[in-house]
Amino acid sequence: MRRVKLKNVYDWVEMRVGMEKPVMEAALHPIPKKTASWWYVFGSAAFTLLMLQVFTGILLAMVYVPSAGQAWQSLNFINHNLTLGWFIRAVHQWGSNFMVAMVLIHMCQVFLFGAYKYPRELTWMIGVLLLLLTLGMAFTGQVLRFDQDAYWGLGIGASITGRVPFIGGQLVHLLLGGPIIGGATLSRFFDLHVFIIPALLLGLAGLHVWMVLKLGVNEWPMPGRAVRRETYMKEYHKLTHEEGVPFVPVALWKDIVFSSGVILAVLVCAAIFGPKGPGGIANPTYIHTVPKPDFFFLWIYTGLALLPPWMETPLLLLAPPIIVLGLLGLPLIASEGEKSWKRRPAAVLIVMLLAVGWGALTDLGTYTPWSPHMNAWSSDTIATKQLKVLSPLERTGAVVFQDKQCRNCHEVDGHGGMRGPALDDVATRMTRNQLIRQVLLGGGNMPAYGKNLSPPEVAALVSFLETLHKPGQKPAVDESTQWVKKFEQKNAISYSAAPPVGTGGASSAMPPATSVASKTLPAKPAK
Repeated sequence: MRRVKLKNVYDWVEMRVGMEKPVMEAALHPIPKKTASWWYVFGSAAFTLLMLQVFTGILLAMVYVPSAGQAWQSLNFINHNLTLGWFIRAVHQWGSNFMVAMVLIHMCQVFLFGAYKYPRELTWMIGVLLLLLTLGMAFTGQVLRFDQDAYWGLGIGASITGRVPFIGGQLVHLLLGGPIIGGATLSRFFDLHVFIIPALLLGLAGLHVWMVLKLGVNEWPMPGRAVRRETYMKEYHKLTHEEGVPFVPVALWKDIVFSSGVILAVLVCAAIFGPKGPGGIANPTYIHTVPKPDFFFLWIYTGLALLPPWMETPLLLLAPPIIVLGLLGLPLIASEGEKSWKRRPAAVLIVMLLAVGWGALTDLGTYTPWSPHMNAWSSDTIATKQLKVLSPLERTGAVVFQDKQCRNCHEVDGHGGMRGPALDDVATRMTRNQLIRQVLLGGGNMPAYGKNLSPPEVAALVSFLETLHKPGQKPAVDESTQWVKKFEQKNAISYSAAPPVGTGGASSAMPPATSVASKTLPAKPAK
């Protein structure tokens, strides 16, 4: 009786939805027999991990507070006060690591097997976008921890974004929600991590799977079996007709076994190693720290740390678009020809070099000092000769300079960090207003200190910086301000010699209104 009722419900839903036919067609669609292999399980494992990330992310979003003042505390509450909260966080974090690994391995397998060639060019392009979105999810997830690693990692990301010509400043404001990292920044990254990127991931992943079903799973690459646009589809259909097997159950069971093993590995890592962070609470004034990005971004941070400064900006601006455009354009310029890696030694060499380079840089990143270099210590005191001639306000600025550990990044009198520019002649390069702006808003590799220094501290620090120039060198001046001062001095109206009211008449006590008005605004200087 119960079976009859369930059958009636199923028939009622099926008549209105009509999903049985497309589901059966997808499950039983023929695939080449040799593709029912363990080499073809990475894509399904990545999709399974995406579903795991969505599930655990929803659970965490119920408790997490995307606020600069409460994000760190909410994560500690999840770790220590919420039942199994630490385990859910650990599963989410390790799931992210495994998902990035699966997507990268899947792309390498597709590249080596030539599966990006005709007619699967668009499938490859969507896969490239899925890789970028997966890395975006990993980065935005790190930011949501809002600890020291997250704060400084975001600062470096904003610094890189700010170097984009013409629109760098606007992009930074769009990314951070303002000129500095604050509450609006965390809200934006929460929206990206929880709503925007997952929606794009799910949509593109669904389209990716649909295209795989429509065009068929790539056949096992055989040496000598080259792709030709005119004959490929006919040859593929002949292959699936003669040697094809249904996807379910021949290939599906391997996908299920491998995906289950990956999920089990994620659970084991989560139970043994636990979640990462949050580390120390975000504090931009405490620079004596060694923040590092998550595992899959270590190679980037190592490369930047080892690069000479003059190469950073060109490489950061040119390398990413070239790499992305190269990946997207690959199937357009190499859509035909051999698929087998045995006949494509260049493809094998590229994958090997990338793997070795990534591994070496990642290994170095586990112990290479990160910028700012910490071989400069705030205990390296300022030379006494510099302090003797300073005013009390300027000496107070020197104390602020030491207390905030500015020397960790900046060199003064041969002592200090090498990351930022040397400050021995900063007074000749920047005016007082420019120094104030740099301290408050930051720029380049320097974080903003507007929320971490009081106005008296800023005034004292800038006064001290204004003393940093070589003997005989004049400090930088604002030409427009100097011109206004000269004009005021030249055209000043003295009232000291005016006769007392009543002795010389009203007209003698005050200059005519027309004369004052004529001297209020200066004429434009001749060009």
